[in-house]
Amino acid sequence: MFVDRVKVHVKAGKGGDGIVAFRREKYVAYGGPSGGDGGAGGDIVFMVDEGKTTLLDLRYNKKMAAENGGNGKTKKMHGADGSDCVIKVPLGTLVKDAKTGRIIADLTRKGQKEIVAKGGKGGRGNFHFKSSKNTAPQYSELGEPGQELDVQVELKVLADVGLVGFPSVGKSTLLSVVSKAKPEIADYHFTTIAPNLGMVQVPDGRSFVMADLPGLIEGASEGKGLGHQFLRHIERCRVIIHVVDMGANDGRDPVEDYRIINEELSNYEYRLMERPQIVIANKMDLENAEENLKRFKEAYPDVEVFETTTIIAEGLEPVLYRAADLLETTPQFPLFNDEDVDAEAEGVLYKFEPEQPAFEIHNLGNGQWELTGDELEKAFKMSKLDNDEDIMRFARKMRKMGIDEALRNAGCQDGDSVAICDIEFEFVE
Repeated sequence: MFVDRVKVHVKAGKGGDGIVAFRREKYVAYGGPSGGDGGAGGDIVFMVDEGKTTLLDLRYNKKMAAENGGNGKTKKMHGADGSDCVIKVPLGTLVKDAKTGRIIADLTRKGQKEIVAKGGKGGRGNFHFKSSKNTAPQYSELGEPGQELDVQVELKVLADVGLVGFPSVGKSTLLSVVSKAKPEIADYHFTTIAPNLGMVQVPDGRSFVMADLPGLIEGASEGKGLGHQFLRHIERCRVIIHVVDMGANDGRDPVEDYRIINEELSNYEYRLMERPQIVIANKMDLENAEENLKRFKEAYPDVEVFETTTIIAEGLEPVLYRAADLLETTPQFPLFNDEDVDAEAEGVLYKFEPEQPAFEIHNLGNGQWELTGDELEKAFKMSKLDNDEDIMRFARKMRKMGIDEALRNAGCQDGDSVAICDIEFEFVE
């Protein structure tokens, strides 16, 4: 089964907790605090595995979690770091944030690894909080939570040349003739429902990868038929071979077919019409082929047309030479929109991004308030709050962040309830 799109929930490991401990050894005076730090949580890592050709493994394992970090130990000993969760995917896999659509990783190189979710850092032991005013701190930090998100994993076939055209125009036959690939070939529409790849050897020694993709229909760029399923895989191709059924034995018009396919390619988001295109007039052995070819050349006088009959491998050698020549001069086309930053670019693009507030105050009415914000929630989750010293330390941190004053300015009164991460506190003046 060919699976090329799947949604997966990934959760990086939580950092280990720091501990409270004191050194008590014979002959060691004033031992002091010795609680060690927690280990870092494991990352979620996507890695290219050339042996894989589909995302089938992820279809049946949609929740991936890395190992949590180990807790700190006595004598200032560091907890063990959590093991990474390595997810092996085929070459050409794209990983996006399912919520925002942001591209997280584009895996196009052999052995490439990308961290998709970062593990949390370990909490600090009480050794770190020793000071001249507090020589025996009774508190430590909890580990930081690891990143957790839903990701959309897509496989975009990594081929040099892609075959486009309406169903049953001879694309699969062409691939089977010029390579050792064995795609399914039949005389009905949508015979090809999954991409097929073949290594093509040009007579002069050059070679490239060709992809036979599901057929297009009108409205494909809007998702009709196998539209997005098809167009997703041609995004990486540098050269397009447009196969036109010049015989038109099923009543279609080759001139109109050529226009429709190009219109669908131009309407797709990744500017597919910028790629060089080789036009093949296929099935030239049929009765109406010559007449249709004449009309085609009159309609598109600037288009170079290669006449072929793929079923008997006639006229294909010039096509292969032209494809190989174009590949030598055609660069890769990025799969990023203009506003995205290309990780492979030589320079770095700096853009202004407004600083996110450390916290936000929400008035729920009836003396109920809620505090949200990544920085605040992170500080809260890393605080134990199981003794008075921990609580006072967290209260000082909130005061330093300006939360007390902000609540007063917002109208919070003595005795009102303030919630942080579903835990309620009483506001005291």
